Amino acid sequence: MLHLLDSAAPQVPASPTVIVIGAGIIGASIAWHLARRGAAVTVVATRTGGEATPNSFAWINASWGNPEFYYRLRLRSMREWARLAEDLPALPLQWSGGLCWDLPVGQLEAYAVEHGGWGYDLRPVDRAKSLTIEPNLAEPPEFALFAAEEGAVEPVAAAKLMLGDAFRLGATLLPDVVVEGLVEESGRIVGVRTSDATLRADHVVLAAGSGSLAIAATAGLDLPMSSPPGLIVHSRPHAKILNGLVIAPHLHMRQTSEGRVIAGSDFGGSDPGADPQGVADDLFSAMKAMLRNGGGLELETFTVGHRPTPVDGFPIIGAVDQAPGLYLAVMHSGVTLAPLVGLLAANEIIGGTPDASLAPLRFSRFASGNARLTHGRA
Repeated sequence: MLHLLDSAAPQVPASPTVIVIGAGIIGASIAWHLARRGAAVTVVATRTGGEATPNSFAWINASWGNPEFYYRLRLRSMREWARLAEDLPALPLQWSGGLCWDLPVGQLEAYAVEHGGWGYDLRPVDRAKSLTIEPNLAEPPEFALFAAEEGAVEPVAAAKLMLGDAFRLGATLLPDVVVEGLVEESGRIVGVRTSDATLRADHVVLAAGSGSLAIAATAGLDLPMSSPPGLIVHSRPHAKILNGLVIAPHLHMRQTSEGRVIAGSDFGGSDPGADPQGVADDLFSAMKAMLRNGGGLELETFTVGHRPTPVDGFPIIGAVDQAPGLYLAVMHSGVTLAPLVGLLAANEIIGGTPDASLAPLRFSRFASGNARLTHGRA
């Protein structure tokens, strides 16, 4: 028997189609959250796991959260990491806490007053307490702060885990594909052009890190961002020598779940200069000297990543007025912000209602005459 469609019956809207450009931790999170909401997602990427993500220090924190709204956004995303771990129990996530003394004492105290007043769990510690937290420090600080809530994730594994679950939910991955440009029709972005084909969708999410600059330019958008390089050294796997994050002056380090100790001159990595091998050797020597039992550490490799950094230091997130159909998700601090950005982006794309918490981070803030945000630590 044939059943005729009752034209008076309410129509169920079709699932939106979304192309996500980029398979780093931001693109993976957005794709996963969209797939969970029922969107038909296609992820297009030159490299599964992204370009910046494999070279990240992968520190999850709200330490660099000035002004207050940005701190609260980062803190909220830290909570979202915990929620994500409930949905994906294999997530390689560690809440180890961080020992921090990378500022002069006066600035460190001011930072503690500010962020502590906002509710961040910062505990002043002396030399003896520092040694109980990190017994292998050769020169423990006289004064430091212990940020008990902070942690780290293995970012490539996390991105691949989210992508894998997104594909289980029906998403499609097109790996090793170079996006040559955005496709525009009648003033709207309707897809992407690759060397092999033109792909069409209701929405296009640009989350390609530093590669976003050239892709956005094909639609006439000038993203005000740079891509500074950052060198991070990686030891061979070693017995446990660090309990958590160490944020010292000119040297940030942590030990991965595989036992590798990784370090940079800060969490963004060291400037590789003209002699990256020399920089890596010096940095690794400094790291070994900082640890009592570091003599057995061996340098396995170093990586140089290019951090996608908008000129004011803050993320660019959201739909673009000048290019309807396009959604931008470009930022440094991608590891900290990934789960929340994925959640909010999926909500905005599918629900169609802007999220007020992202209002200061829109591309429109760079329009002539608009006020600029001020980024800082303390």
